[in-house]
Amino acid sequence: MATRNISLTPEQDAFVESVVKAGVYQNASEAVRDALRVLQQRRREDALKLKALRLQIKAGAQAIARGDYVEIDNSELEGFLEELGSPAPDRAHK
Repeated sequence: MATRNISLTPEQDAFVESVVKAGVYQNASEAVRDALRVLQQRRREDALKLKALRLQIKAGAQAIARGDYVEIDNSELEGFLEELGSPAPDRAHK
């Protein structure tokens, strides 16, 4: 296993020390490895979210190009957005 020296802020060091003392981890290296696993997972999730967002943007741009959109006047915008956030009528009572 590779060895690295890292610098932690006093707060980070105190946190690592506290989780080791509490018995959550056997040592500081184990705590840091777990933190890195969480970071890797978060980055994978962020990449998937970004991919999904890009697909939605592409679909929206294609809909606009086809003329498949609705123009909303500023005075109607609040009501339109509220409707978007409301459950569909046929699913509201399930």
